[in-house]
Amino acid sequence: MIRRPTFAALFLAAATPAFAHHGFGTFDMQKTVSYTKAKLTRVEFLNPHGWLYFETTENGKVMKHRCELRSAHVLRRSGWSPELFKSGEIVDITASPDRADVASCYLQTIVFANGSRMDRYGQYVKAGGSVKEVRGQANAVNTLNRPARRPSGEPNISGDWAPEQVVMRDPRGVGGSLQRLSTIGERPDDAPAQARAGGAAAPAAGRGGAAAGGGRGRGAAGPRMFNGAELTERAIKEADAMTQADNPRFKCQTTSIIFDWTFDGPVNRITQNRDTIVIEYGQMNLKRTVYMNMKQRPANIKPTRAGHSIGRWDGDTLVVDTVGFLPGVLNGNTRHGDKLHVVERFTLDPKTWQLSRTWEAEDPDYLKSKASSTTEVPVMPADAPYAKDECKEQKDVDYSKEQAQRR
Repeated sequence: MIRRPTFAALFLAAATPAFAHHGFGTFDMQKTVSYTKAKLTRVEFLNPHGWLYFETTENGKVMKHRCELRSAHVLRRSGWSPELFKSGEIVDITASPDRADVASCYLQTIVFANGSRMDRYGQYVKAGGSVKEVRGQANAVNTLNRPARRPSGEPNISGDWAPEQVVMRDPRGVGGSLQRLSTIGERPDDAPAQARAGGAAAPAAGRGGAAAGGGRGRGAAGPRMFNGAELTERAIKEADAMTQADNPRFKCQTTSIIFDWTFDGPVNRITQNRDTIVIEYGQMNLKRTVYMNMKQRPANIKPTRAGHSIGRWDGDTLVVDTVGFLPGVLNGNTRHGDKLHVVERFTLDPKTWQLSRTWEAEDPDYLKSKASSTTEVPVMPADAPYAKDECKEQKDVDYSKEQAQRR
């Protein structure tokens, strides 16, 4: 289900997707609430965020609650599974409250009856009937028997791929900076909630789509930019008019083929066939087909969010040329039209098993010149399999009112 984040904080520039995480929205990170002897009722592993539902009893009255989790794909990559959250189990929950919805919260920590504990950004492996935290990657990836090339000679890029996870050093998700999973080190000592919250605001600040993309935000001096390209007057006008209702994620739609390749740590899948390469995105389940032996595009291309892609090998680099897009959003509040033209280049390093991508984008209606990637983080063989994770559209729903109406 999609909650109500601040619009600017929802997006991060495609140039820096490794440090993407959703903004804190209406959650009050300066406060902590505790629910003791809460009864779990259900869990939803969804994109862009999962939800944990539970009940408490106050003065003989049953109160219904839900806590927001991370996205389905990063939960799976972190060793979380729906089976761990059994309906009817009694748990203790620590969370940050929602300013707008008293029945909703941002999960920090859950403690089970057997004493095992799971933190929002924690990585876990099964240990008997419980779980054990690991400070690093939860699932091992074995590339020893993976051939670097296919029998036909081209690089072997088939398989499931994901960028390195980015987590908060404080696994409760309320303090410290965002860091790559391989650099988090030892678990920090517990600190007072208010002290922890003081550090938590930093990641969300400065995450506005236009500014983070190498451009200037609304009202700033100088030209408005997107990844090195100046925006046209039309682009600026439409960017300034955008609202949360225009956000593709609120409709369970992909932002763009550029942005969602690495945003928020998805597990993507590439399948190499004889005449096509199929690319499936872990974010919103976008599917692209790259035609490898097509010399000329069809006369009448039906516009889609994925576009129409033709590919070729330039040495060991896969070059993918895509047109035929439905008008949409590149990233943040930067829109694109049906004239968008994107060229991507995928290159595999067989020594490190890193698959890097660069891209260039042109759109005469929205960009005065060519935009391009700068430091996009490579993907690696994924630590969890690709899955078509469910997404549910949800507008501004007050869960407390919704529950009251059901009683």
